[in-house]
Amino acid sequence: MTDRQEGQRVIPFPHGGIVVLVGPSNSGKTTLLRRLVQEGVLLQTEIISSDDYRTLVGDVEYIDWKGRPREEADILYNDYQLQSKLAFEAMNAVVSMRCRLGKLTVVDATHLQPEYRRKYIDLAAGHDLPCTAWILDLPEQTLLERDQSRDQPRGKQRVKQQFVQFKRSLCGLRDEGFDFTYMLKETESIQFIRKKNPLLAEIGAGVDVIGDIHGCYDEMLELLGQLGYAPDNAGLYRHPDGRTLVSVGDVMSRGPRSLDTMRFWKKHCDAGAARMIDSNHGWKIARYLSGRQVTLSHGDENIAAELAQVALEIGEGEADALREELKQFLLSAPSHLVLCREGVRRVVVAHAGIRDEYIGKQSKRIQDFCRYGDTDGTDATGAPVRKEWYVEHESGELIVWGHDPRPYPTVVKNTVNIDQGAVFGGSLTAYRYPEQKFVSIKAYQDYARDPDSPLIRWERGRFSPPNLRKLVEGYSVMTGTYGEISVRGESVKAAIDTVSHFTIPMEELVYIPPTMSPAPQVSADEAYLEHPREAIAYYRSQGVKTMVAEKKHMGSRAVLLLFRDEAAAVPYVGRPTLGTIYTRTGRAFFNKDTGPNVLSRLNSDLHQAGYWARHNTDLLLLDAEIIPWNLKARELIATQYAHVAEAAAMDRAQLLRKLREAEHAGRDVSGWVQEMEGKLKNARVFRDAFQQYCWDTSGLDGVRIAPFHTLAHSGQTFFDQSHLWHMEHGRELAGASPLFMETEYRTIASEADEAAVIRWWEELTEDGHEGIVIKPETFIVRSGKGLVQPALKVRGRKYLHIIYGIDYLQPDNLARLKLRKTGKKERHALMECALSVESVERFIRKEPLERMHECVLAALSLESDPVDPRL
Repeated sequence: MTDRQEGQRVIPFPHGGIVVLVGPSNSGKTTLLRRLVQEGVLLQTEIISSDDYRTLVGDVEYIDWKGRPREEADILYNDYQLQSKLAFEAMNAVVSMRCRLGKLTVVDATHLQPEYRRKYIDLAAGHDLPCTAWILDLPEQTLLERDQSRDQPRGKQRVKQQFVQFKRSLCGLRDEGFDFTYMLKETESIQFIRKKNPLLAEIGAGVDVIGDIHGCYDEMLELLGQLGYAPDNAGLYRHPDGRTLVSVGDVMSRGPRSLDTMRFWKKHCDAGAARMIDSNHGWKIARYLSGRQVTLSHGDENIAAELAQVALEIGEGEADALREELKQFLLSAPSHLVLCREGVRRVVVAHAGIRDEYIGKQSKRIQDFCRYGDTDGTDATGAPVRKEWYVEHESGELIVWGHDPRPYPTVVKNTVNIDQGAVFGGSLTAYRYPEQKFVSIKAYQDYARDPDSPLIRWERGRFSPPNLRKLVEGYSVMTGTYGEISVRGESVKAAIDTVSHFTIPMEELVYIPPTMSPAPQVSADEAYLEHPREAIAYYRSQGVKTMVAEKKHMGSRAVLLLFRDEAAAVPYVGRPTLGTIYTRTGRAFFNKDTGPNVLSRLNSDLHQAGYWARHNTDLLLLDAEIIPWNLKARELIATQYAHVAEAAAMDRAQLLRKLREAEHAGRDVSGWVQEMEGKLKNARVFRDAFQQYCWDTSGLDGVRIAPFHTLAHSGQTFFDQSHLWHMEHGRELAGASPLFMETEYRTIASEADEAAVIRWWEELTEDGHEGIVIKPETFIVRSGKGLVQPALKVRGRKYLHIIYGIDYLQPDNLARLKLRKTGKKERHALMECALSVESVERFIRKEPLERMHECVLAALSLESDPVDPRL
């Protein structure tokens, strides 16, 4: 193989792999490499020299045994052979390590025997890299002349012996398996260049990766329009910001306009406006166009029909030219594409997936893996059994892939599947990077008409248990609100332990209520730790003009999933039931006797009020507070509050009596008396604080449910509604059933409103109530800094005795508490809010259980992540 550039011979270095220099001593190998280092073509670290490694392991490059007595010569010769053996072992270990990293390595040794060369061919192939031979073929006389000028001549006899070995091995060298072989009679006039890795590309202004199109040409054009692409004068779809289109492959087959789609991508790739990845259907069509014996099935036969029609329209000659162009285009498609930013790999696009060790490399094995994925035979229907290669992904790049149709984009361990089965009546999806957003177009129809399509199989397996192996070491969830959320393996394991032992059935665990953070700033008032003023100031700093302040009930958070009747539950949870009520850790809220009674009562009340018919819904999903507190916290109250309050009050009362006796006896203890009076008052406030939230209940009498978010009805969620709407809907529910209660609230749109809310909060909290929650008017708010906190809790002075202790208001204690850090709590609140929105939306869309489970488990995992529980 040779290249010519302006009459000069040009030899390229591969971007990675092994270059084996072949030639006897004195053929100029080391001299050539030294020149290439000086010219900046090679790095010194890319050269592995046998002479250097002999010195490294044995301190000397060469042991001369010539002219020695026979006894000494044998010993020295054996020493040299052992040194050489060890040097090559060390050298080959380093070459192997460099291959593992995909680096270029030039091996400087004579390599006169085929078995030595074979080691490097096998080593490169084992790491999916090319192996190249450079053969330095110089006349024997030149070798002999050069040997005389060496510091340590090899000797005439040895040079002649090597030359004979070299010439003998040349006849079969080209058939040994090298990817490229170059014969060099001289090197002075040759230009050596470095090849860039063709798999690497810069992200630039951004990329839009399109999932499997399968001939859905019209949907593709609509999707491009949604992405902001428009045709220029040459008919090329370009983005005004200079973004690049990338296809994961399978642009053809099954759908109605495969030929148009292939022509579109060829035209755009030729113009540098797009890139397309190799794929299983693309590879099959390329072989068909090459005249290979292939069986056209699974919609590939449609392309043959389209080409036959084109031949009738434009003539056989032009049709043959089109076939050749398309063949070359498909054959030139890379196995995968690595998108970089400032030289750092960020995104990998592969049709069916890729292993970490394959990224940035090219070989037949990698090409096949990227086309077909990790398969393990076929099932009873003949469909391939796909192994979940993505669970092993650890190298950090985001891998975007298709091939395996799923109803919705799927994110697992930093891999994103964007084949949503457009040709099966699903959607055509684009993934935008760096925005990490999905844009989808619903297919106009089911073109494949396959009664056992992947989407239909997915629907049949909706309630299959999730594969925990994909999740247990940590994973990511792609949310529409927050973007990608990653959870650590140790937190996931703790959450799985909770889920596996204590939760309600997984099909019914559809939402975990998000945590709430206090305001980022503590109160500036010396008498308070928390105050509404700081929460309101936070939202105003984020550009929020209108807020809602809701009374915070001191009860237990609960989720209510209610169905119109038992049959209505089957499409959503897979079994007949009136619903479920559970805590924010996923456990049943009521015991096995009380729970069914509550559900039956609510169902009856809602029917009698005409709620189900009025809203035309089969389900109602609520985020609520159930009071009194002691319904769920009886043990906590008994062990951590009641005994502490009683003991503290008795102890401090006794100490105060003793101090007063001492004072009456004439001792100066007035300061201690005053201090103890304050501490006794604190103990009584603490006792009164928790007792206010507890009362006896008999059956359902005394139990109240305060809904503050109506999350969903059949087919719709309500995250786009204002909090005022949610409060009014809570009022409607309170009118439908005596078990429901309204939540008091105020709006904040002016300074007068702020003053009124502060007075309201002061009255509530001085009267012993917990406090208020302040929220922006709309459920989801963004500012220039990102997502805004969805809610901030402001708790009262008396209630905070329960949280921070009996004497938290002591000046020293309060000063220390005001140094608290809320950053982690704020991050968790944002992420849990996004996960809760995502899980409800997936549930209402009736996505597979695994899709909801990954959101719920992520939220539970965040709850397992240590955060100051007092926040």
